[in-house]
Amino acid sequence: MSELLAQFQHYRQQWPDEHDTTHFEAFLEEGPRVFLRAALEGHFTGSAWLVSADGERVLLTHHRKLQRWLQLGGHADGDMELSRVALREAEEESGLTGLSVDAEPFDLDRHRIPARGHEPEHWHYDVRYVVRAGSNEAFEINEESLALAWRSIREIADDPGSDASLRRMAVKWLRRSPR
Repeated sequence: MSELLAQFQHYRQQWPDEHDTTHFEAFLEEGPRVFLRAALEGHFTGSAWLVSADGERVLLTHHRKLQRWLQLGGHADGDMELSRVALREAEEESGLTGLSVDAEPFDLDRHRIPARGHEPEHWHYDVRYVVRAGSNEAFEINEESLALAWRSIREIADDPGSDASLRRMAVKWLRRSPR
């Protein structure tokens, strides 16, 4: 967990205007239980900013439960290596093989998940990693998605109607990536 804490601290230095970072650091101090869904007040999740081989597009899911276009990702389920969680979720949700994941978090996003069934409203501490597609970009839709689609990162960044966190990641990507 000390490596993840160091990554959060580095992220905070890199992105000082993103104020939620300190929440991630404090939440991590609560110990391994926050990597489990059983932590009902909130838990860590790992997500993938899954970019195409050319770096121009990102694979998004039309999430079945949330009814929104989002990045791929899911619960840590006890795995404290969140980059591995992001890679696993990207593979499971896209059917793509030959993916690679960057070691450092690309984006942090703390957001509320509405109550559903026996699950109370809670926080997701979503740690997002760049996952890169290989030459095969032919995805397969699974039961978690209504649809999958490769979307232009530039169009997401330029569209004020885009989900705010997707737009933030798109802008970050364009700033660090050759155009």
